[in-house]
Amino acid sequence: MARGTAKIACLGVLLLDILAIVGGGMRAGQNADAAKTPTFYGDVLPLMQQHCQVCHRAGGIAAMAFESYEETRRYAGAIREATQAKRMPPWFAEAGIGKFANDPSLTAEEIAKLAAWAKANAPAGNPGDATVKKWAEQWTIAAPEMAVSMAEPVKIPADGEVDYTYEIVPTHFTEGRWVQSSEILPGMRENVHHAVVYVRPPESKWLRHAPVGKAFTAATLVTPEDQRDAMWTDSDILLVYAPGSTPDQWPEGMAKYIPAGSDLVFQMHYTTNGKGGSDTSRIGLIFAKQAPAQRVLTLQLTNDHFVIPPRVPDYRVEARGTLPNDATLLSFFPHMHLRGKRFEYNIVKPDKTIEPLLRVHYHFHWQMSYRLAEPLRLKAGTELQAVAWFDNSRDNPRNPDPEAAVRWGEQTSDEMMVGFFDVAVAAGLDKWKFFERKAFPAGTP
Repeated sequence: MARGTAKIACLGVLLLDILAIVGGGMRAGQNADAAKTPTFYGDVLPLMQQHCQVCHRAGGIAAMAFESYEETRRYAGAIREATQAKRMPPWFAEAGIGKFANDPSLTAEEIAKLAAWAKANAPAGNPGDATVKKWAEQWTIAAPEMAVSMAEPVKIPADGEVDYTYEIVPTHFTEGRWVQSSEILPGMRENVHHAVVYVRPPESKWLRHAPVGKAFTAATLVTPEDQRDAMWTDSDILLVYAPGSTPDQWPEGMAKYIPAGSDLVFQMHYTTNGKGGSDTSRIGLIFAKQAPAQRVLTLQLTNDHFVIPPRVPDYRVEARGTLPNDATLLSFFPHMHLRGKRFEYNIVKPDKTIEPLLRVHYHFHWQMSYRLAEPLRLKAGTELQAVAWFDNSRDNPRNPDPEAAVRWGEQTSDEMMVGFFDVAVAAGLDKWKFFERKAFPAGTP
């Protein structure tokens, strides 16, 4: 531009004036283009905070953090590629069936914005445009009011299978507490296949012969009855964790309940990866400011009587149940192991037609919760159905043994079919009262 100006100037003042006008227009256009170019602080960081930092942050489950410009700029190309392919953010619900409050998917406009930022060589922009989001240590929820840790570290071997491990931790609550939010933080994320924290009320007989404050397995319990009882309980579930799962954060007016004098029972499923270690997982709790109108219960549709034949690519397993009382459906959490392929939840209507609620293309390493954007009120007698498909073929890259006939079992080489779902009921209704089935008219709902 400077050399061109020098040459044209000798032609006279008129041409110089024309060039000044044209040149000014070009600079204005360039400035406009620059203004359209997304920047990290103005455009990208808000997207990272809203859609990505739940994993991509210091202490998160992802290998890299996307909190600072320098951290994120290095991965601009990878971010563009992963978001355009819709691999990230992870979300496995089939489009067009249900709307979910925790769907992290990016819009087409947001995907284009990230692509344009990467193409423009990832400009930083003005740091003053940024709003800093502060995370509470490793927690996704706000800083917990109470964190309950396993009382004794669990030693995890380098190799082999590990039986389900339990720890009973007293709460010492002198009054019942309503839990608005909760989150499980595994001590060794890479070894925790899943964790369930149960609420054992003081009147429960479950695991009453087991030690308190010490790690144990079903095999270490004395009687065959105790060993069997370790695997099945009617105790309420406070929270389930699996890789990729999200914390519980209930809307105002809804919460889970821990009765006075209850214990928390950690059920831990560990896997080995060639490196031994020690795990002390914990659960963080945030309490409701006042007693809610509704109590949240976690229920499940389970089938444990299947046999998946060898080499079958699409084996179907189903479970059904009817609601004994009115309830408001809030969310879903499907659970399978390495052969899991698809999972769906449906309402079976009186005329046997199906109303689909959720269809998931299952991914073992991203076992996610799916929270309805609009809770669904269901009448007593509503029939719910869970359907799972398993891939036991050689085409499944995660399949540990395509030649095996696969049954229900604890280990990842076995399989499970569990359709957890959360419902809200009247605050005074516990799980046992909820299952006191009332008579309802034929043809309900």
